[in-house]
Amino acid sequence: MEKDQQDLKRGLLPRHVQFIALAGMIGTGIFKGSSDTLTIAGPSVVFAYLLGGLLLFIVMAALAEMAIAYPNLNVQHLVYKAFGFHISFIVGWLYWINWTIVTIVEILAAGSFLKYWFPSVPLWLLSLFCTILIIAVNLFQVKYYGEIEFWFAAIKIFALASFVILGFSILIGAIPSNIGAPFANYISHGGFFPHGAKGVLSALLVVMFSYGGAELIGVAVTETKNAQNVLPKVIKGTMWRVILFYILPILTICGLMPWNQVTGEESPFVQVLHMTGLPGAAHIMNFILITAVLSAANSGIYATSRMLYSMAQSGEAPKGLLKTTKQGIPINGIIIAALFISVGVFLAYLTPDQVISYLMTIPGCTVLLLWISICLAQLKLRSAYKEMPLFYVKWFPYTTILAVVSLLTIFVSFLFNKNNIIGSVVCFAAVILLAIFSFVAKKATKHDSDKKRSVANF
Repeated sequence: MEKDQQDLKRGLLPRHVQFIALAGMIGTGIFKGSSDTLTIAGPSVVFAYLLGGLLLFIVMAALAEMAIAYPNLNVQHLVYKAFGFHISFIVGWLYWINWTIVTIVEILAAGSFLKYWFPSVPLWLLSLFCTILIIAVNLFQVKYYGEIEFWFAAIKIFALASFVILGFSILIGAIPSNIGAPFANYISHGGFFPHGAKGVLSALLVVMFSYGGAELIGVAVTETKNAQNVLPKVIKGTMWRVILFYILPILTICGLMPWNQVTGEESPFVQVLHMTGLPGAAHIMNFILITAVLSAANSGIYATSRMLYSMAQSGEAPKGLLKTTKQGIPINGIIIAALFISVGVFLAYLTPDQVISYLMTIPGCTVLLLWISICLAQLKLRSAYKEMPLFYVKWFPYTTILAVVSLLTIFVSFLFNKNNIIGSVVCFAAVILLAIFSFVAKKATKHDSDKKRSVANF
């Protein structure tokens, strides 16, 4: 190995990994995307979050099971082991595209939240400032990145918990506010299911974007100490995280304000606190929202740079992406992430009003494909384990098959939803192009990429 191509450092502690999983789940999807889900389904959107959470749990459990059965292999390595070069190439690059777009969305969302205080400053300039800040954070050693992410995630977890406690106190009248008869909001304005079951299913498409990112632990596993003990603990808490950080806040919002008054111009969290009339509450929440989406962007740059490094190891990406700093940071992967984020900032300059909504439709599609590939990989690899891990998916294969069928149904619904036309076209085009490029890349590596990847020893 060349001097500038060191291995990644195992600097992530158990608490870092647990909070990285949280950081991937708590970002624009809940703080800004919740305005879309509420508009689509009203209060009944909580059932979309529950269903999505159940599918997330199965996917994460399958991923953890494989990661424990095959130590030191991340999610892309596992897909390669199951299906070979071509599928691994498509999934790896698709996941990179997914996280690149998610990172851009989070950066732009941070800029849009800053406009709450600086309305005269253009979105692109505020987003550029956020980009510089997050890129700088990712140039630290991974243990420092983990520490920063830990505190970023801690802030937004504390914020969501405080929001729920504050909202519940207002609902029961323990704290006076400008809101009258709050419980009536659950059944007024069309009832709890204003758009019926169709509204719940339509909202599920946006929910999948919100949950995308939790699988980031499958990327971080190669930089995690004692991963075989850490992963089961993280997975087992998935459903609790869904309830605490999605369902309870959404129910709080629906109780404090009519769901059909969610404007989408600002976060529903800021909007509802502004309506309460509590002094300074909206400003405090806006600050927390900024740290939350910057945290998610932080995770995005981590994911994209590590995925490129992983693919470079297998010949699925240029070898120049193996270059690391003395601290074990994949520097070229971070530089590429910075360049693509700059493109997103430029899009914010061209279309500041529509750019976030357009971009948010793409990751929902790519996340579904990634989750399906994880489940299919588990179905393929389970029989090849040398020994069954202590942590495993129960009622296999029925549980995993149920997840695959459900995810495929959601994916097809996504493709034929007219509101997701941009995301569908981009996703479909990306898969076709990546399939073509996989054959070109396979030929370029002279069919010896199998010998160059770490999984060849397993």
